[in-house]
Amino acid sequence: MIIDRLYESVKEKGHVCLGLDTDLSYLPEAFLKSNENIEDALFNFNKKIIDETLDVVACYKVQIAYYEAYGLKGLAAYKKTLEYLKNEKAIAIADIKRGDIAKTAEMYAKAHFEGDFESDFITLNPYMGFDGIEPYLPYIKEKEKGVFILLRTSNEGSKDIQYISTCENQRVYDFVGQKLNDIGNSFLGECGYSSIGAVVGCTTGFEGREMRSKLSSTFFLIPGYGAQGGTAEDVANYLTLGNGGIVNSSRGILLAYKKEEQGEKHFEQSARKATVMMRDDILSHI
Repeated sequence: MIIDRLYESVKEKGHVCLGLDTDLSYLPEAFLKSNENIEDALFNFNKKIIDETLDVVACYKVQIAYYEAYGLKGLAAYKKTLEYLKNEKAIAIADIKRGDIAKTAEMYAKAHFEGDFESDFITLNPYMGFDGIEPYLPYIKEKEKGVFILLRTSNEGSKDIQYISTCENQRVYDFVGQKLNDIGNSFLGECGYSSIGAVVGCTTGFEGREMRSKLSSTFFLIPGYGAQGGTAEDVANYLTLGNGGIVNSSRGILLAYKKEEQGEKHFEQSARKATVMMRDDILSHI
């Protein structure tokens, strides 16, 4: 199952999930000018980052909004990035955060688990109801695919809904987590984790041990490290024996070159340095 590949990748390369949330404004000016169009600029920047970091990241997360913003040329770069990751045998998470039901969800599943935009994992929003997850399950069972479902996110607004108490004196995210855990138990890999994972922010690290204990077979996609305030010590609370989660960083890696003199000329090397520092920081707390 795809979750076994991800588990082994974490074991071999560390916990970094490198976010290719690539905006044209992130590209060094000289590099941007050296490319003929938007499609080439976005893709060639991503390619250089990927080539320089393949051996030190567990997977890559490609946020579709950054490419949709540039229309068809942006989506062409998105497609080429996913294809390149597949050719390099890297694990790709398409960060699409879809949340819909019935036939619409079937079409989203087809769009992002097949064809031009095919990826290994996608992100989903469960807050329209769990029937919106069902159309993705055949792909998990039969096509070696996986999903990460929004559970308790790292943004301040998460408290607006996810922290509301239910009539059973649970928080909403606890209830959703239990449901996801129940569904996920039908899709367990040999590693003991499910191909139905959850997005769990590490900005409230004190909750990590409790969540990890309750969701023992759920693999976590963990945002919030670094600029949002999450630390490697926080991250460690969401792991079991050093595995069970990947930690996302996007701008902190993509824009690392801005912190170095002459960094624009070798932005990919700066990205690698930032990745290794993050990887080692997390490993040092496990």
